[in-house]
Amino acid sequence: MPNVISADGTIRQDNWTVVARPEDGESLDLPNEPCLIPVDLWLAGHEHFAGRNDIGVWFDSHQEPEDLGERANELPVVAVNFPKFSDGRGYSIARLLRERYGYRNELRAIGDVLLDQLQFMKRCGFDAYALRPDKDATKGQDCLNFFSQSYQAATDTDLPLFRRRAS
Repeated sequence: MPNVISADGTIRQDNWTVVARPEDGESLDLPNEPCLIPVDLWLAGHEHFAGRNDIGVWFDSHQEPEDLGERANELPVVAVNFPKFSDGRGYSIARLLRERYGYRNELRAIGDVLLDQLQFMKRCGFDAYALRPDKDATKGQDCLNFFSQSYQAATDTDLPLFRRRAS
């Protein structure tokens, strides 16, 4: 099984399987283990999945967190797919889920996730990172804490640096 890095830099086994979107005409086939399904399929079958703590969802970068909204906290894990490292829409999805919709559970970055993105993802609210398979997860802790201070306010601090220094 692949690994996932937590926000504190610890590496743990990833026991969540990402279920791909079924082809047209195919049904959603869920494995007998914790899994992440496309958010629109979870919304379409919400009654069927309600109360299950082994089902989470994943957003593709073009999907809107407003679709899930306040229901987000019904899920143990929400993942955001980065189809390529240069696609920054996932950062906005994370901030909206944390700040506007108050999502409190695990928010995971999946897809083309690189080490040099981890601290920026952490500042936007991600707290778990499934690196691209060719990246070394043991370097994750150093990358998550590369900068000791940040200038801007974000999900990890409400005040910009100049206000923190003034108080």
